[in-house]
Amino acid sequence: MRSPRRNAVLAAAVAAAATATLLTPGVSGADSATATATATAAAVDPNILDVCADRRPGPADPGSYGMQLDGGFRHPALTPVDEGSDHPFPGRNAEYDTRSYIKNMKVEAAYEGADFTPDYFHSWQNIVDFDGRRYLFQYGRSEGRVYDITDIKKVKVVERLSRKDVGGDETRANGDWAAHDYWGASTIQWNKKLDAYVMVQSFESKRQISELSDQPSGDKYNNPEGVRKVRAKPGLKGFKVYRLDGPRKKDWKLLTTVSTDATQADPLKSDPAAAQQGSGSIDVPYWTGEKYLFIATAPDDTYSGTEYPTNLHSAGYQSWDMSDPARPKLLDTWHLPGQRTGEDAAYRNNPRCGNRTSWMGARMPLFLPRPVEKGGRYAFAAMGGYGLTVLDVSDPSDLRTVSHLDLPASVAGTEGDNIDVSQYEKTGMIYYSGYPLTEDCYEPYKDVYQIDARDPKRPRVVGVLPRPVPPKAAGITDYCQRRGSFGPKRTGYYTNPGRHTPGVLSYGFYNAGVQFFDVSDPAEPEISAYFVPKAYGAGTAEYAYGNQTHGVYVEWDRNIAWTLTNHGIYAVSARKVLGKPDLDAPAKPFRNSEF
Repeated sequence: MRSPRRNAVLAAAVAAAATATLLTPGVSGADSATATATATAAAVDPNILDVCADRRPGPADPGSYGMQLDGGFRHPALTPVDEGSDHPFPGRNAEYDTRSYIKNMKVEAAYEGADFTPDYFHSWQNIVDFDGRRYLFQYGRSEGRVYDITDIKKVKVVERLSRKDVGGDETRANGDWAAHDYWGASTIQWNKKLDAYVMVQSFESKRQISELSDQPSGDKYNNPEGVRKVRAKPGLKGFKVYRLDGPRKKDWKLLTTVSTDATQADPLKSDPAAAQQGSGSIDVPYWTGEKYLFIATAPDDTYSGTEYPTNLHSAGYQSWDMSDPARPKLLDTWHLPGQRTGEDAAYRNNPRCGNRTSWMGARMPLFLPRPVEKGGRYAFAAMGGYGLTVLDVSDPSDLRTVSHLDLPASVAGTEGDNIDVSQYEKTGMIYYSGYPLTEDCYEPYKDVYQIDARDPKRPRVVGVLPRPVPPKAAGITDYCQRRGSFGPKRTGYYTNPGRHTPGVLSYGFYNAGVQFFDVSDPAEPEISAYFVPKAYGAGTAEYAYGNQTHGVYVEWDRNIAWTLTNHGIYAVSARKVLGKPDLDAPAKPFRNSEF
């Protein structure tokens, strides 16, 4: 357990770190050729920022991190983007761990193979209920699956969607997809006006691309031709709205296609076969089936304030009126100073300026503890290297900044991605985290920050969640030794069916599996249960061995935690944490998210 005194000391350290300078000019030793190329890239495309000198971090000194005498692991303080390499250190396992570990949990069922792994690295999930049957959607753009999960122990695949026969090329149609179409991150809610499920599906810039690379010679700063190709790629930047009359794709009825490209004459009449500006709608939209929709988006190419070497856009937020789901209306657009081209002074104030590494801008939409339609006022924004912002969204046509909190720099990796607001109404606490991008802990550890936001005008860090520690049976003393990525991903989504169990947080933790935290006493958070699956399965590609448990999706109404891995999915229960599991059909169908 972590003592209140320990949390107070940590909070003071966080406050000091947040104001410190991350890098000093010239630390990366950028040569004149790189500087010339950067100037050329900026001259060719004015929305590639050239505000600060190249201060890209160099490789970490191997002697500055690694296993410590007490059995813990010291993380490097600063590293460059380097997702594709392993970084061995003394004490790291020679092989990936094919054993599993469990505490206060039970595996009710396990399903392996390609049918249960649409993507090795990430997927989204949704639940729908039709005719007394429950269905789980799992998907990642062109790879999608629909499962009948009514009987937890007899899950059946009822739909497979893919583009593998055309090499995954989204510009080409095949038997499952029209050209430029795919399954974007979605919210699915029951809409009373239509008396049906309505799915709002994000269409965003693809993040894994071949036109640009993480390495300096091929990144956006030094590769103007690659930038030009990315800008010219066709595809919708925005969102689509569907009515769902059943669980399969044939049951989707397209209601409208909306472009978030601010240069379009009519957002409801754009051409998805042409290039569009901006990022599109990013990750799962926030909508509860009623009037207001919130999305993360960069509406045009001037939203450019980010250091990440392959990302061209820095997303802010938009609010939309969904009174008529077939005709959404834009209400307001919000961003932080420094996110747009020309806001150089504000951008220069961020200590990450010039590091050519940090993701800066929204990665997910706003997090609302309570919907606006039910009296909700505040929303919380996780904006990577821009930190945490609290917004007043009580009038969605006038999004207003309430407060801002800088978090300590944690480069590389994603510095701010997820905010769990499930406990806010009871304790005033929110839980803010990024996630790791490299293997072997070759980056600063991604703490889950406990932030006291009872006074939304003055949010403050008051602690962190405990770091998971492997059981003795693992034969190691720190998860960094287990190989692969280690750190928090997300606690699932607000779209999970049922009402969130008070005092419980569940994180996918990569090589530490699923970790359940008891936060009923915020001063003494502790790990109450975990399930750590094997590192990979028979069908897992070797390059994905390190990307182990990357998601958890809880059916709060049936007390089942679906664990999403690089080799399949597990249905896991935890009686002491969640309550008795219901392995049969749910007592009532999911319709709308509960808060």
